[in-house]
Amino acid sequence: MNMATTATSTLSLSLILYNHTTTIPSILKNPRNIIYPSLRFLAPGQPSSNASCSWKCKKTDNFNVLSCSESKGVVQIVSTNTSYEDDEFVVVNFYRFVYIKDPHREVSEHLSFLQGLDIHGRIYLNEQGINAQYSGPYKDAVAYVRWLKDDDRFSDILVQISHSHSGHAFPRLKLRYKPSLVQLEGGISHLPLLDLSMRAKPLTPIQWRSKLANVNKDYQGSANLNTTCILLDVRNGYEWDIGHFYGAERPDVDCFRSTSYGQSESEDIDSDPLARVDKEKTEILMYCTGGIRCDVYSAILRQRGFKNLYTLKGGISHYLWSEGPVDWVGNLFVFDARLSLPPSSYKVEIKPGECTKQEVSGSSSFAKCYICSSQLSALRHRNCANLDCNLLFLCCAGCTNGLKGCCCLDCTSAPRLRPVLIGHQRYKKWHHYRDIEMQNS
Repeated sequence: MNMATTATSTLSLSLILYNHTTTIPSILKNPRNIIYPSLRFLAPGQPSSNASCSWKCKKTDNFNVLSCSESKGVVQIVSTNTSYEDDEFVVVNFYRFVYIKDPHREVSEHLSFLQGLDIHGRIYLNEQGINAQYSGPYKDAVAYVRWLKDDDRFSDILVQISHSHSGHAFPRLKLRYKPSLVQLEGGISHLPLLDLSMRAKPLTPIQWRSKLANVNKDYQGSANLNTTCILLDVRNGYEWDIGHFYGAERPDVDCFRSTSYGQSESEDIDSDPLARVDKEKTEILMYCTGGIRCDVYSAILRQRGFKNLYTLKGGISHYLWSEGPVDWVGNLFVFDARLSLPPSSYKVEIKPGECTKQEVSGSSSFAKCYICSSQLSALRHRNCANLDCNLLFLCCAGCTNGLKGCCCLDCTSAPRLRPVLIGHQRYKKWHHYRDIEMQNS
């Protein structure tokens, strides 16, 4: 539901904040300037066991709900128990496709605002909009969001926030103009991304969950997958390897840039799950980490004649925050220093390691060591210690020690070999290890 839709709704709500009751006679009166606690909206008259609108909470800015559902009206408020201290480090993700007349000037204005704020990450702008992933202390991270939402073009962006327990998740800030907000072969500037009708229909997490029930009701393995509705993982294969929706096949892609689903000229290409589908009747359910890759690729499929395209609004991260690990297997791969996040990182009432389904195909590479194929309990990738290889792979402790952190025997004799990393460390720039080696020689 677009926040602007609710601006005229009058509703008296009692909120218990720090044990004091405050009455809000008109909710969402100025959605750009007020940060609300966690909200979930239901149509008027819809029954709910959570009719009470009072709860105890710390000072909370939960942006995850600023674009919630397509229902009519507002009724229910729920708490997610997510709160942050001002100096607690978080990671913020959002994107928005919107026309920006002068993106270079926009970059300058954003850089000017961020002066003095402790923000690291990737923030890219161009004529088609903005794509941002960054980390920082909660106070600074949210200050940027508030400033951005004061602009009508960005007032209804879906902002997602998660913990970063080890400080910054990015080495530095890169805020600049970029011709493509998402890297894809041939670029994306020619795609009609500003036309909502040319992108997949977004489904809220609860709507997505309902669709998944239809896809998986008779699921016994990929051979029996319901061909009237295809679940398409629009990520890389290595992301699938640590977590995916139950019933989704592993993407035969190592880099999103080279994704070509639905574009094969020959129908005998087995690696393309869309090669033989009925473009008029088959429902394509697309999902990725935060939603942007699906929005981009759905525009390509729309141009190719696919009619029934659906995408998970806010991506996997929004789904895990809303629904928990229902129909989800494993962890979520993220493109920052954390690499892998369990569902409990998004929905705090979920216990670490809890998952509703663990059944996967016997030939699957899910949670398997890249070297010996043993089953893994730690779902986190590592880079090959050979700098000139740098392969991102899953590895058991035995193979890590036996091959000195490398992905194969050949790499163990490489000239630029980095030390084996312990725990959740990430490799630094090569000169760091080169300088240490020179000092010890």
